[in-house]
Amino acid sequence: MNPKDDAGGDDREEMKRRAGESAAALVDDGDTVGLGTGSTAAYAIRALGERVDAGLGIRGVPTSHGARRLAVEEGVPLVSLDEATPDVAIDGADAFDGALNLVKGGGAAHAREKVVASASDRVVIVADETKRRDELDLPVPLEILDFAVAHVRERVESLGGELALRESGGKDGPVVSDNGNIVADAAFTEYDATSLAEALDGTTGVVEHGLFVDTADEVHVGRGDGVEVLR
Repeated sequence: MNPKDDAGGDDREEMKRRAGESAAALVDDGDTVGLGTGSTAAYAIRALGERVDAGLGIRGVPTSHGARRLAVEEGVPLVSLDEATPDVAIDGADAFDGALNLVKGGGAAHAREKVVASASDRVVIVADETKRRDELDLPVPLEILDFAVAHVRERVESLGGELALRESGGKDGPVVSDNGNIVADAAFTEYDATSLAEALDGTTGVVEHGLFVDTADEVHVGRGDGVEVLR
């Protein structure tokens, strides 16, 4: 277990806020910004909304219905990837390691997040320090075509993992992404992020996985005493 995982709720929210606001401060007038999904990215969106209210001229590309809704509430003008290429994407992570490899997808938005990140000139990740890992060990979120679940399960098992469809107490059946696909989590005892990402990239039926390798340009880590920027 990460030694910081026992951080109190209020302390952790303060860490998230610091990370989000630190990344939002990087945005320049005229930028198009990829707007990530999740509780830490939400702090960045709120901070951008405050800057827009003060006169900053930007446009946002949301990565989920949730990010879109928050951006509208905060007054951030929105565009699609058809209209603009993001100068910077600001997004969260479920975990990151020393090489800035990420596990993402706790909010089931990893497919759209990866598209926006890949299209962006610069990718800035925001996280509190409890997300730091010496080695990535979290289950890897997968977005899967509904008729390919059995095939993907066999493939994950051949790689030494176990596949579990993600379920929510608020609905009957598995969680479905904004794209209408099944969301599942592939758990492994241990794995190398680069090798596993390559194997999952080559698995037919996997729309996208939550390993982001060589994607982040920097990670803004919210700590109890400020923000640490990793590059």
